Amino acid sequence: MKPVLLVIAHGSRDPRHAATVHALVRRVRAMRPGVRVETGFLDFNVPSVQGVLESLTAEGVRDVVALPLLLTRAFHAKADIPAVLRDAPPELRIRQAEVLGPSPLLLSALERRLYEAGLTPADKSSTGVVLASAGSTDPEAIAVIADIAREWRHTGWCAVRPAFASAALPRTEDAVRELRALGCAKVAVAPYVLAPGFLPDRIARGAAQADVLAEVLGPAPEVARVLLRRYDSASARVLLRMSA
Repeated sequence: MKPVLLVIAHGSRDPRHAATVHALVRRVRAMRPGVRVETGFLDFNVPSVQGVLESLTAEGVRDVVALPLLLTRAFHAKADIPAVLRDAPPELRIRQAEVLGPSPLLLSALERRLYEAGLTPADKSSTGVVLASAGSTDPEAIAVIADIAREWRHTGWCAVRPAFASAALPRTEDAVRELRALGCAKVAVAPYVLAPGFLPDRIARGAAQADVLAEVLGPAPEVARVLLRRYDSASARVLLRMSA
C-alpha cells in the first residue's frame, strides 16, 4: 500500500489561506487518485498536524510521507516540522519530503500566473519582473530566491529582481522602482508565494506602481506536479524512523 501523503501547511488567520491549500490538495488528489492525501496545519487552522497523525494511527495507517507546503528550506522546514513529526505516534513510519522549491515547474507556474494577469510571451524581452517572496531570516532561503531570479532572467525576461515582504531587502516597491530605472518597458510583480495572506497582501501593496500583478501560485497544476514529485522521491527513500 502506498504511503499516505500528509501535506503540512503553515496556516493563517486569513481564510483565503486554508481555502487555497485545500484547492491545491484537491488538484493533487485528482492527479493521483491512487494516493490518499490529507492536510494538516502548523498553526491557526484545523486539523493540526498532530491531530491528523493521531487519527491516521487510530485507523491503522503505518506509512506516511510528510510534505512541507513550503517554497524554501527555512525555519519551518528545518525546525518546526521535524519537531512535530518527532512527537508523532511511535507506530508511524514517517518520511519527510523536501520542500517544493526550487523547481523549473515553479518557474512555469510563475509564468502561467503572469500570462493570466495579462502579459504575453511577446512581452518577455521588454518586461522586468519582481520575484516577490515572503522573506526569511534564513540566509539559505534568501540565497535560493536570488538564485531563482538569476535563473529566470536567463529565460528571456528583460530583467528579474528578487524582493521580500519581510525580514530581508529589497521590498517589492523598491524592486519595481529599480526595474523602471533600468528602462524596462513594463514591470510585473510575480508573487513567489503559495497562498494569500498578510505578507502576500503586503506584496500586492508594494506592486501598486507596477503594470502587472500576478496571482499567488495557489493550485496551479505545476505546483501539484512538483508536490507529487516530492512525494515520489520521499517514498523511495530510506525511512526517517521505524517503529520500535
